Amino acid sequence: MLETAAQFCYKKAAVSQASFSPHGFMDILHFVALMTLNPYFLCGLFFVFSLFCIWVTVLSRVDLSVAVPVTSLSYVLIPVVSIVFFAERISIMRWMGIGIIVAGIVMVSLSSRSRKEA
Repeated sequence: MLETAAQFCYKKAAVSQASFSPHGFMDILHFVALMTLNPYFLCGLFFVFSLFCIWVTVLSRVDLSVAVPVTSLSYVLIPVVSIVFFAERISIMRWMGIGIIVAGIVMVSLSSRSRKEA
């Protein structure tokens, strides 16, 4: 969820600067300065920092081979957020891919449970 929230915030920050067109180093510095003042960008950084803190805790308790695939849930949540908040269109092919990702997450989750029971 935090990864999805961070990506949402970064997209909102980027959309607010959509007219940005760098023509030199000073333009890039100006853009960076604008981003450091953008509340969406700052919220995105907060979510990423929070995610890092939680992630380190999770990795201390869960196998890496189980923890990483679960993070793939953001591949499901981000398209939903994109539809709701940015009116993006998601093709059938992409939804099929998302379905395969969900199936993979379920298989990894089930495999970790069966390993614990054994």
